Amino acid sequence: MTMTVDTDPTAPARYPVVLITGFLGSGKTTLLAQLLRHPGMNNTAVIVNEFGEIGLDHMLVETPDEEMVLLNSGCLCCSIRGDLVNTLSQLLLRRHAGEIPAFDRVVVETTGLADPAPILHTVLTDEAVSPHFLLDSVITVVDAVNGGGQLDRHFESVKQAAVADRIVLSKTDLATRETIDPLLGRLAKLNPGADILEVTQGVVEPDTLLNFGTDGRRSRQLDMTDWLRESGQAAEQSNDHHAQHDHEHDGHHGAEPHAHHNHDADIRTFSVVRETPVEPAGLELWLNMLSGFRGPNLLRVKGLLNVAGDPVVVHAVQHLFHDPIALSKWPSDDRRSRIVFITHKLERDEVEKTLQALDLSTDKSADTPADSPFDTDTYEKFVKAMQSFGGSEKSS
Repeated sequence: MTMTVDTDPTAPARYPVVLITGFLGSGKTTLLAQLLRHPGMNNTAVIVNEFGEIGLDHMLVETPDEEMVLLNSGCLCCSIRGDLVNTLSQLLLRRHAGEIPAFDRVVVETTGLADPAPILHTVLTDEAVSPHFLLDSVITVVDAVNGGGQLDRHFESVKQAAVADRIVLSKTDLATRETIDPLLGRLAKLNPGADILEVTQGVVEPDTLLNFGTDGRRSRQLDMTDWLRESGQAAEQSNDHHAQHDHEHDGHHGAEPHAHHNHDADIRTFSVVRETPVEPAGLELWLNMLSGFRGPNLLRVKGLLNVAGDPVVVHAVQHLFHDPIALSKWPSDDRRSRIVFITHKLERDEVEKTLQALDLSTDKSADTPADSPFDTDTYEKFVKAMQSFGGSEKSS
C-alpha cells in the first residue's frame, strides 16, 4: 500500500538515501561518527541496526522515545525495527507530523555481513518507499589492514566492494604501502567505476563522499563517458590479471588457506560495445532476461546505450535493474552502445550471446501472425538468446 503524507513545504521532493556498507570491523562506525560531526551533516536521519554498534554515546543529547535518539550534531538516530520499509515510513510520517525533528536526508549503516542488494532494492522499487526516497550513493568501507584477507575469505565483502559508488580505504595509518598499494589495485580491478579514497580515523569531508540534495543518478551521468572509458580499459586489464593470477596460484599449498583465487577467479570485469542502435522493445526484453535468468551473477552493470538513436543510461545491481534513464543529449560524438559488467561466475561470451535480443522490434513483416508481438525472425533471435542461458545457470 502506498504511503501518503501531508504536504511539507520545507521537505525535499524526495529524500536522498546514502548506504554505508563494509565488512565487520572495517571502520563504518568511525567514518559515520566523523561525518556526523561535520556541520554540513545537520538534519540527517541515521538508521542503524543496533544502537550498541554505532558507538555514538558521546554525541547523545536526549532520547525522544525508545526508538530514536538525538545527537548533538542535530542529527536523528534510530534503529531498524521490523524492516527498512517500516523504519523509513515511520520516519517520514513522524517528520511530517512534527513528532521528530525535521531531516533532509537519510544515511543507512548496514551490518558487516549484509548484502547491500536487498536494501538497494527496497529504496529503488518498494511502492511505499521509492516515491519519497531516492538513492544518493553507496559507500563501502574497506579495512586497509585486513581488507585483502576479508576479500579472500568472505564473498560478502567482494559484493560490498563491487556495488559501491565510492570505496573508503580505512585504517591507512596502520598499514604499510606494501599492503595498501596491492589492495588499491585489487579494488580498482574489482570495481573500476568506483572512486577510492584513503582515509585515516574516518576523517573526510562529506562533500567528497556524498551528493546530498541531488539525484545521485543524474549527477553521475555527467561523467558517464569517462566512467565507461576508464572502466572498459580497467576491464581488459582485469581479465589479464585474472588469467595471470590463476596461473600463479596453481598448486598453492600454504599452511594458511589462501582463497584469493577462489573469489577473484570467479569475478569478471568486462565491457561490450555495440555499433548498431538498440531497439526499445529489445532493450526491455534483454534487461528482463538478464535479471530473471542471471540476476544474482550480475554484481554491477552500467552502460550508455544508443536506443533508436537516443542516449539511454542503464544501471543494475544484481537482479535489480534501475529504470533506464534517457539523457537530453549525447555526452560525446561517440554513438556506440557501451556496457561495463562486473559479474560472478558469468563469462563475457555468455553475455555476448544474448545481445541479439537487442534487435527485437515490434515492427512486423507480412508473414508474421497477427497475435505475435514480434516479427518472426526477430523472435527466433530472442529465443536463441534465451537458450544461451539454458542449462548453464551457475550458482552465485
